[in-house]
Amino acid sequence: MPGKSETIKAAVIGHPVAHSLSPLIHAHWIGQYGLHGSYEALDIAPDNLVAGVQELVDGGYTGFNVTIPHKQAIMKLCAEIDETAQAIGAVNTVKIDGAGRLYGRNTDAFGFIENIVQTAPDFDFTSGPALIFGAGGAARALAYGLKQRGVPEIRITNRTREKAEELAADFDLDVIDWDDREAAMEGVDLLVNSTALGMTGKPPLTVSLGVLPETALVCDIVYKPLMTDLLAQAQARSNPVVTGLGMLLHQARPAFEGWFGMLPEVTPGLQQKAQEAAR
Repeated sequence: MPGKSETIKAAVIGHPVAHSLSPLIHAHWIGQYGLHGSYEALDIAPDNLVAGVQELVDGGYTGFNVTIPHKQAIMKLCAEIDETAQAIGAVNTVKIDGAGRLYGRNTDAFGFIENIVQTAPDFDFTSGPALIFGAGGAARALAYGLKQRGVPEIRITNRTREKAEELAADFDLDVIDWDDREAAMEGVDLLVNSTALGMTGKPPLTVSLGVLPETALVCDIVYKPLMTDLLAQAQARSNPVVTGLGMLLHQARPAFEGWFGMLPEVTPGLQQKAQEAAR
């Protein structure tokens, strides 16, 4: 673990990136554990990625998080990529070694699963099917995480079927037509929205939960708003729900550990601080 007198520099890169809650999260932990470090949000445009990352290396950064639109492009700059990031096809966390080499990993699957484990500790991943809305990068991380936890059947539905079929081929999933998304809820134990539908400023996620079992766990990775229409609808019919903010908080933990040498906790105080910032 780095000594308390050692200053460690980390950041998140993206375009845009000013909205990111990552600086708030990591600054909280740096203060909580009495470490000498900094964490900032750096806006790097796609056509400036190589030069921008080199500036981080030259500037003595220990590592950085990666958000949209760089999660795939950054892979070409990494000397090594861990097995999880290779399977998901995206890197969201990078560590820089003393020689300036980049080591990529993906902590999104960890964050998603940990959020469920912490919020719904009695949930049994192996008890029945899961249904995922969406087939983007987040859906890949979710599918990987659920496979690792032994979910026996994963159904996926997306507005563009071809994209769902690509993801399904990589993870052995069952593809459902978007128009059949409601019927596909029959018998599932877990329903997850990985799309941006329902997010503040985005179109709504139009769906009825009529056939969804009342015991099914409903998750939404959207955290603005914290209680999406999907979660509100689920809660109104007594389904247990998991909000998206926890995934963001928990995916940050292994990244922080990689740079600062300790795995931090998601405390109620941090959750409250992040909720207020997310409004």
